[in-house]
Amino acid sequence: MLSDSDKFIHETARLLIMSCLYVVDEEDFLFLKNQTGLSDGNLSSHLSKLEERNYITIKKEFIGKKPHTMLKLTKEGISAFEAYRKKMSQFLSKGMRKKR
Repeated sequence: MLSDSDKFIHETARLLIMSCLYVVDEEDFLFLKNQTGLSDGNLSSHLSKLEERNYITIKKEFIGKKPHTMLKLTKEGISAFEAYRKKMSQFLSKGMRKKR
């Protein structure tokens, strides 16, 4: 049932972030900003929410004098995303339109 899916991940911006991070080992803030089209503030806000849920880790460092933020899905984040994908796949396969 679709109502059993993770509504936290289902939010569009967080789904984009989780999808992007799922296919890489880790990536930086600029990559996610470019991939998702989110503003700095919007992306930061959603990353903080994902970090609070322990779905991602955020590592801040400096390269030279410039700040650099690296992001990675946690094991819990990977599991949650895979469960979400499975639920959506089941929903979509059951909900296929019948030919008339």
